[in-house]
Amino acid sequence: MIEVRTQPEAPVFTIVGQPSPNLADLLPALKSVFEAHGYRYEEAPEFPRLVLNCITPASPKPYRRKAQGTLVVSLLELSSIPSEPISTLYPYLVRALSNQLVVLTPDQQAHFLTLELGYYVEPEGPDFVERLYRRIQPIASSVLVVNNRFEADLEPELWQGDSCTQALSWAGAKLAEWDLLPAPFPLEEILSPEDLRHIKRLYGIGGLSYGNLSIRKDAQRFWMSASGVDKSRMREVGRDFLLVKGYDPQTNDIVLSVPPGVTPRRVSVDAIEHWMIYREHPSVGAIIHIHAWMDEAPSTQFNYPCGSYQLAEAVAEKVREAPDPSQAVVGLKNHGLTLTGPTLEDIFSRIEGRLLKQVPMS
Repeated sequence: MIEVRTQPEAPVFTIVGQPSPNLADLLPALKSVFEAHGYRYEEAPEFPRLVLNCITPASPKPYRRKAQGTLVVSLLELSSIPSEPISTLYPYLVRALSNQLVVLTPDQQAHFLTLELGYYVEPEGPDFVERLYRRIQPIASSVLVVNNRFEADLEPELWQGDSCTQALSWAGAKLAEWDLLPAPFPLEEILSPEDLRHIKRLYGIGGLSYGNLSIRKDAQRFWMSASGVDKSRMREVGRDFLLVKGYDPQTNDIVLSVPPGVTPRRVSVDAIEHWMIYREHPSVGAIIHIHAWMDEAPSTQFNYPCGSYQLAEAVAEKVREAPDPSQAVVGLKNHGLTLTGPTLEDIFSRIEGRLLKQVPMS
């Protein structure tokens, strides 16, 4: 078990924004459910654990977090759900700088959307508000591990890369060939420059792109793709590839070796997940994460956010339970797959022709 900072015994939450009439009717019951589960409500806390942010279609106003540990769930009421919900609703989620968007409709259905493109529906019926809580709780309880600490101590012989980075370039091109690299979501097109700087500073992202790859360098270190990079065109050490050398539980930092004189990109937010797997299983030589699915893949139970300790721990547990952890296939609920192998080539040979591009949502 890794020591990380976790939420306090009575995490603080608050409600902000201007709710629509139906949302205003729902909020007291939702507030009571959170309090019944141990959350403490405050009117205007400086560092809340969870913010329920009421937005409108005309004004998806963001809550301006002061700390990375604050998770925001935005609540929106619409008269109906559009025919293309993800592409239509995703801009609301991003404009409101949310970790999760919950859209309520007059028939009392709740439609959930996450940054990782998870989309699922909670229907009307008994215990509706309790079920809303259960969907929000995995987001609200998560501890993000996305800080990077760059140390300019990379060996000179690795400044131009090595056979491992060449293998990552090959694998990224292969994912593109298989059409498994969805286009990064264009944050800069829907966020103001100020909001873009704010979200990058808080969550250490270079953009929203989907999928990542890594390969073991030695017993302690691994190369991994950078956040937001075009994985079909990875070339430069410190910009496209990062060498992860550890995790510091005291500062909650992923620690990376980079060449001197390079302004590095940040490593993929899933680095903590890969670090856990490599540390526990010396036989794992490579890991791929993709937004696709395989029939009968064992799946994590909850839709935790990328970059969270909880998601990393849930995936690591499924790898541990696999008949052969060095060749594991793990489903991430409402999200995609994490696959381990002794080599990248081994992973591709095992999944070729077996992938489903549509991830099941539930």
